[in-house]
Amino acid sequence: MNGSPTEKVETVEFRIAADPPARLDKALSRDVPEQAALSRTRLARLIAEGGVACNGITVTDPKGRVAEGDLVRIAVPVAIDSHILAEEIPLEILHEDDDLIVLNKPAGMVVHPAPGSPSGTLVNALLHHFDGRLSGVGGEKRPGVVHRIDKDTSGLLVVAKSDAAHHGLAAQFEAHSVERRYLALCHGVPDPGDPRVRGMRGVSFEAGDLLKITTQLARHKTDRQRQAVLFQGGRHAVTRVRLLERFGNPGAVALAECRLETGRTHQIRVHMAHIGHGLIGDATYGGRRKSSAKALGEGLAAQVMAFPRQALHAATLGFEHPVTGETLRFEAAPPEDMARLIAALREGAGR
Repeated sequence: MNGSPTEKVETVEFRIAADPPARLDKALSRDVPEQAALSRTRLARLIAEGGVACNGITVTDPKGRVAEGDLVRIAVPVAIDSHILAEEIPLEILHEDDDLIVLNKPAGMVVHPAPGSPSGTLVNALLHHFDGRLSGVGGEKRPGVVHRIDKDTSGLLVVAKSDAAHHGLAAQFEAHSVERRYLALCHGVPDPGDPRVRGMRGVSFEAGDLLKITTQLARHKTDRQRQAVLFQGGRHAVTRVRLLERFGNPGAVALAECRLETGRTHQIRVHMAHIGHGLIGDATYGGRRKSSAKALGEGLAAQVMAFPRQALHAATLGFEHPVTGETLRFEAAPPEDMARLIAALREGAGR
């Protein structure tokens, strides 16, 4: 295996069970002991790095064949310290245990360091908070980010502290079994009874006055910072929308609940824009639409138009604890800026 001769490793040993898949990587994914908590991605990396031996012979081809009873040994490097800088940044933590942490991310915070945001991110803050108390994710002592929300979206996130939790949470997100509900303020009213919306491609309706948006999403051909709706190619995306409140006469702004089945980049923002109800404050997908002074009054319309970010908040997060099996569900009220705008809309609408 490549790496320093002093690199510490732990050995995982097991035998291939009956009727193994044709490919080595798939057989390992099926038969590796659950307590090893090695994801398919991690196994693929270990194969490529020469960390997998079958019957004493190192194998580096993920397509290689294995047979029932073959003895597999995997050399797993002990987690090393992350290269990411730990920074003392306040966090609003709703739950924490040995395997995961649930927190309420403020608007304006990037989740993970990137070339344009090398510091001040949620991961920088978590590394300081954990202060080395991590068992390791992917071979490195770092938080395991299994889902993200946009920089200017606020709300709930779960982050893994161990490989076991990371593997289990990732499986739940992949199976679309995680409950994710967002609150959104949008232009106009996404009413299931609207003939315009009912006639749109990709729109259907479900019990409980749910508007279901089903499309493919992919990076925009000319603007690489945007996502675009497609009906061929791209990645499958499903959002369900329920109208909660409408404001103005006629309806100029609405408060909606958006439920994610899938979790693609910018999904809610793109889908709401697709049906003609872009989010308040969304400079990327909200278009040039203006709130009607006639419908809301000049002061309230100006307040809506001045909202500085997309009015989107991840309000509910529910999942099964990947280690204990306990059902966990968390809720977070909208942050002050969004709550203030909702209160102003209710007051302006005479509610």
